[in-house]
Amino acid sequence: MKRKVCVVITARPSYARIKTALAAIREHPELELQLVLAASALLERYGSVVDVIEKDGFRVDRRVHMILEGENLVTSAKSTGLGLVELATVFDDLKPDMVVTIADRFETLATAVCASYMNIPLVHIQGGEVTGSIDDKVRHAITKLSDLHLVASPSAAERLARMGEEPERTIVTGCPSVDIARACVEDGHEAPDAFAFGGVGAQFDLSNGFLVVMQHPVTTEYQAAYRQVRQTLEAIDRLDRPTLWFWPNVDAGSDGTSKCIRAYRELHALEHVHFFKNLPPEAFLRLLKKSLCIVGNSSVAIRECAYLGVPAVNIGTRQNGRDRGPNVIDVEHETKAIESAITTQCEHGPYTSSEIYGDGRAGRRIADALSAASLSIDKRLTI
Repeated sequence: MKRKVCVVITARPSYARIKTALAAIREHPELELQLVLAASALLERYGSVVDVIEKDGFRVDRRVHMILEGENLVTSAKSTGLGLVELATVFDDLKPDMVVTIADRFETLATAVCASYMNIPLVHIQGGEVTGSIDDKVRHAITKLSDLHLVASPSAAERLARMGEEPERTIVTGCPSVDIARACVEDGHEAPDAFAFGGVGAQFDLSNGFLVVMQHPVTTEYQAAYRQVRQTLEAIDRLDRPTLWFWPNVDAGSDGTSKCIRAYRELHALEHVHFFKNLPPEAFLRLLKKSLCIVGNSSVAIRECAYLGVPAVNIGTRQNGRDRGPNVIDVEHETKAIESAITTQCEHGPYTSSEIYGDGRAGRRIADALSAASLSIDKRLTI
């Protein structure tokens, strides 16, 4: 009988971080994929990731609506509680042999708590890393709830060992999003027409290079989100380079980030900036590969862009502590500093590829690890 593996995807970036593993699980002769979509992955204003997932040929077994309006600390906490309630029903219905949760978002904590209390073995993807904000607390809490750790790097595995996790329950697989980056490099396909994916704003020539901006609010600094993104907007406006700007995640403070973007657009022409909610992972990474620089505080600048060699300007504290390749310059939320760093990175050009987050073969390793793991009498997974 096949082992039922229930993967819970809760947000736009989580899909890219698990896509190749989903395909490998689905194709594995000893595994059965169960796919649950929840939270902002179902919301149109955050790119409706569910549509992309279904177009990629994956069957969605259950949908969990759990996001409360407000994008603040109270609604984040309440949404986590609502997710816990709803996921309990889903897991009771699907009866998986194990549950897979990804990274460090508040919604993933609901997945982890629910699986643990229902005595379902929990597998954590991308544990053992260090970043800024509340993400560290959430990620490490999930670590302590998890039975099997599939981590992106040797340093993450070492960190889990220092946290007291048993080495036999940790496997270094690499990050599945790097699998997509590797494929984008190897297939030789040109970057797609960005404007074919919709979005709003002016359309312009991208053939001479362009910037990509992804800036999310910092949960522990959510009240400063409006001011922080204003500094980035001013830098991008002054540079006057073609720019593809992607909407923020559903974190506390994202309402402030969105309000500032909308207010700035009302007062400034921004004829060189086009805004998007979401792109399919392959299309997004092919565009990134062709870009001059990525700007903001998204982990994609640290992970995928390290492999792709794309210059990155990381702003603020959101990625504090995360392992970096040589492609990253760190700056504060200050217009002139951001502008200067972008100019430096554009002049530098592509960096040498770094495999700090994997070699692009994580998906198959994850599926094989899930198949090989043994289920003990107390329902804990081990290698």
